[in-house]
Parts: sequence; structure tokens; C-alpha cells
Amino acid sequence: MNAQAAIAELLHDLPAAATTTFLALFPIVNPLGGIPMFFTLTADFSQEERRHTALKTAVYVIAILITFMLIGRFVLSFFGISLPVLKIAGGLIVANTAWGMVTGSSRMTTAESSEALTKEDISLTPMAMPMLSGPGSIGVVMGLAAHADHFLSYVGMIIGIVALGLVVYLLLCLGGPFVKRLGPGAVGAINRIFGFLILAIAVQLVWNGMADFHR
Repeated sequence: MNAQAAIAELLHDLPAAATTTFLALFPIVNPLGGIPMFFTLTADFSQEERRHTALKTAVYVIAILITFMLIGRFVLSFFGISLPVLKIAGGLIVANTAWGMVTGSSRMTTAESSEALTKEDISLTPMAMPMLSGPGSIGVVMGLAAHADHFLSYVGMIIGIVALGLVVYLLLCLGGPFVKRLGPGAVGAINRIFGFLILAIAVQLVWNGMADFHR
């Protein structure tokens, strides 16, 4: 059984669909990597304001990913994009994200970073988009949804996304002291490990997309 058939089979079972969705998205969303940026942008916030911003960020991440999960098929159909093309395009975007993590580059542009420093509400932009639920995670969730052909598959994927949102909220609320204790070096090393794993996922996406063209 190849990887594509295995994913389709897993998505037929609700617990497996939830687990597959969570595990596929977690390294790409990488909430641990978002903690330093979050605490930098909320340095002047009270504890209650920071907690409220973390909750809004998590809700936005859930809403963005579920929206693209539900409309993914219609978007692909409307623009005439085949699943192999989506896999290759998604793989290239994910690879770009992974390369930035491995080399220590920011996910945001200089303009986005400058704007973020002056914004009062950073929950939607830049935290939810593009920091956490960016093009890479959107491409992956659309690819997963394209394999789903059962109601339980979608329910399982929603459960996995909500669970991911809960982890985002908890890490943004509680991760500050943890990240300070680890130090910049350890956090950078963790990001690079995640980046390597994500790069492997990206290569697999591109490989699967190219293999589909030859069938």
C-alpha cells in the first residue's frame, strides 16, 4: 500500500483521521516556534490580555484551517487544479517554510514584522496568518481534505484541527517561561529539527504529486 492509499484508508476512521490531521499539521504550524514572537509582541500586555490574545489566535487558526478544509474541493474544482498539482505546489510552499526554519529565517516579511510591532491586535495577523496557519498548513489541510470521502473523515479532521488549536492556546499561554528556560539556542535547535522533518514532508508531497502524473 502506497502513502496516498494509506492516508485515504486512515481518513475513513474517525480517531485515525483526527490523529493523522493533528500529526500532519503540528510540525508545520509549529506553535512552539511561535512562542518567542508572541511574547515579544505582547510584552506590554497584562496576563489577562495575553491570555485573551492567545485564545483569539487559537480560534483564528482553527477557523482558517477548517474553512480551507471545507472549501478545498470547491476551490480546486473552480480553478481546475488537479490533486497532483496541489501536492506539488503545496510541497514547494512547505519546503520554503522548512528551509526558513532550518536556516533561521523568519516566516514573516520585514514589512509584516514592522507592522506587527505597532498593532494592538496581533491575533489574526501576524500570529494566526501567516505565522501559524500559513500557506503551508493550508495546502496540507486541503490535500488531506481531497482524500476524505466520508462524513466521519471530515468530523475526524475537524477534531484534529480543534485539538491543534487547543495546543496552540496552551503553548502561547504557558510557553513563555518554558522558552526562557530553554534559551534561544535550544529553541533554535528544536526549530531546525522541525524544519528538517517538514522538509521531508515537503519532498514526499512533491514526490507523490509527480508519481500521480505517471499513473
